[in-house]
Amino acid sequence: MSVKYLHTMVRVLDLDKSIAFYNLLGLVETRRIVNDKGRFTLVFLAPPDQPDCPVELTYNWDGDAGLPSDSRHFGHLAYAFDNIYDTCAKLQAAGVLINRPPRDGHMAFVRSPDNVSIELLQAGEALAPAEPWASMGNTGHW
Repeated sequence: MSVKYLHTMVRVLDLDKSIAFYNLLGLVETRRIVNDKGRFTLVFLAPPDQPDCPVELTYNWDGDAGLPSDSRHFGHLAYAFDNIYDTCAKLQAAGVLINRPPRDGHMAFVRSPDNVSIELLQAGEALAPAEPWASMGNTGHW
């Protein structure tokens, strides 16, 4: 038996805001499905060099009443970056709260506009601890 990874799906409340967030992480749109009859839009985003590893943003036109308001049951998405400090600085400058700063030069957590936890990892070896991250505390849940 063989298995092939297809995608990870997360529900979003504001499609444009969510796409902008994932674009900040470096993901680009690879496919879009608009279903008028079902009243939903699916947008697939992936790292430019990994189009076969997408996150699927599911936007229900009429909202998601009755669904859990906190996406914590999902877990998290994880992405590796060449420089975690530069990535966190870019996100922070764009107004993204760094919930768990990369104090160790290796790992950080942020939340998407839809409360999905995103783990940011340093590719390769951890960077040496550096400010402002080394002394920054956690904020909220991650």
